[in-house]
Amino acid sequence: MLNRFELRRSSGRTGICFDNAMAESFFGALKNERVSRVTYLTREAARQDITRYIEFWYNRKRLHSAVGYRPPREVHAEYQKLRIAT
Repeated sequence: MLNRFELRRSSGRTGICFDNAMAESFFGALKNERVSRVTYLTREAARQDITRYIEFWYNRKRLHSAVGYRPPREVHAEYQKLRIAT
């Protein structure tokens, strides 16, 4: 099933951050850019704020070095166009 969706299985080992660098990078950005700057009064408030961060900032506007300093949403749209064209 992973191949069908062009996904790679995480092969992380305990204590080796480089094995899962993409996830480590995401959670580092989430903590540094959002969570550590806000005090949440409720779990629901945290959930809503983190969802907004991911959907409206991280995926749409934040530039990512792994994809040529472009937002993931832009890269995904380009990928979909190329996939349909072939």
